[in-house]
Amino acid sequence: MNLSLVRFITTELTRGYFLEHNEAKYTERRERVYTCLRIPKELEKLMTFGFFLCLDAFLYVFTLLPLRVILALLRLFTVPCCGLSGSRLLQPAQVCDVLKGFIMVLCYSMMSYVDYAMMYHLIRGQSVIKLYIIYNMLEVADRLFSSFGQDILDALYWTATEPKEKKRAHIGVIPHFLMAVLYVFLHAILIMVQATTLNVAFNSHNKSLLTIMMSNNFVEIKGSVFKKFEKNNLFQMSNSDIKERFTNYILLLIVCLRNMEQFSWNADHLWVLFPDVVMVIASEVAVDVVKHAFITKFNDISADVYGEYRASLAFDLVSSRQKNAYTDYSDSVSRRMGFIPLPLALLLIRVVTSSVKIQGSLSFMCVLLFYLGMITLKVLNSIVLLGTSCVFVKEANMEEKLFNPPPSVASSPQSLSDKGETSLPSDICQPTNTAENAAPSFPKSDSDTFLTTPDEEDDDKIINADTGLEGGGLAHRPPKKDLLEIDRFTICGNRID
Repeated sequence: MNLSLVRFITTELTRGYFLEHNEAKYTERRERVYTCLRIPKELEKLMTFGFFLCLDAFLYVFTLLPLRVILALLRLFTVPCCGLSGSRLLQPAQVCDVLKGFIMVLCYSMMSYVDYAMMYHLIRGQSVIKLYIIYNMLEVADRLFSSFGQDILDALYWTATEPKEKKRAHIGVIPHFLMAVLYVFLHAILIMVQATTLNVAFNSHNKSLLTIMMSNNFVEIKGSVFKKFEKNNLFQMSNSDIKERFTNYILLLIVCLRNMEQFSWNADHLWVLFPDVVMVIASEVAVDVVKHAFITKFNDISADVYGEYRASLAFDLVSSRQKNAYTDYSDSVSRRMGFIPLPLALLLIRVVTSSVKIQGSLSFMCVLLFYLGMITLKVLNSIVLLGTSCVFVKEANMEEKLFNPPPSVASSPQSLSDKGETSLPSDICQPTNTAENAAPSFPKSDSDTFLTTPDEEDDDKIINADTGLEGGGLAHRPPKKDLLEIDRFTICGNRID
């Protein structure tokens, strides 16, 4: 074979890449690029929807909860006077509302003894590195508090509303109530320290602490990008990011209120804070986009999965509204996202009451108008959320699951009775075509049947070992592993069974 330097150079200059011989490989890589480009849009749609879900639960504490507590107390004082025998003084939902109201009142009275100014100067006197460590410890502590706090509150609600004929196997309502008060107070103090640390970072002269704290967000990328993620893990991470982003917005609001109070509500100082606020929000959004983009790339997850997550949250919202399972139907979704509004609302009330002085009849009229405005915002937000959720459910073809049980429930009721499971009857009136149609019932977790890992093609066919024929109608398929359950995967997205 004739080899020469000229021929070698000619070959190097004229050789091809033979891309057409690896069409599937390069098509897949191109789709990965398109998926990464679609992640910001799809992720922000989910984040926006989740933000308004958290806002709905947060506004409920300020608007409808006080009215419900007043109505419950009026019933508590008027029913004995009316002499209605054989009826309960308070319904279970009213008992939960009264407990929430008492928790808020007691914790607010305890928070009034906490000096915010002394805490600010105490934190400001620490070194930059020490504050950076404190802020990281506060983030971890917030996750730990959230992971256990909802269990404490739910235990209190169930202990107070448990049927009387059941055997008592608990320590009593009062100890549970004291535990709930202690939890809400400590969690509110923790968030206050977190807000104070952020306020110190805003007011530092060289902004080095704020820069270090914002760079801490990029550490999340190192800790999560190179791990194996399934659809359920990614969903819980998305819920945690939604809760974290909403909490950061409230912390920024508290920082702005405290700074505006120190400068006598001078509007010009707001523009001084504006660049730092934008930097915090931009860094949070950038970290979430990069983190989710590379997680979906390394785990071969399509960007359409965020539409499924959005439809799942919307389905839970509509389903909870129809079943009327909670005193506030957004509560079920906020539990799923790990968002507990009571400590955050308590801190905001404490900061607003200490920053804004109410004197005179005009001030009271302004407060009343502001309260009516919040009620209007809450109602409008709930209506828009419900309508948007119905659209998402319709786009995901999940409408029939709202009114009809799954085929396994409808076809084999005996199997449910063997397992000890029961279906909840629906209280929503459905139009029936014939008189033989039975009342619809709800499964325990309808959205779980939607977001499940797709089976392989081989799993879609069940082969009879003796005949070699497809026996899908004869053999029982093993139940799919539920990925998204409301009660299993609550709080912070870190607890995966």
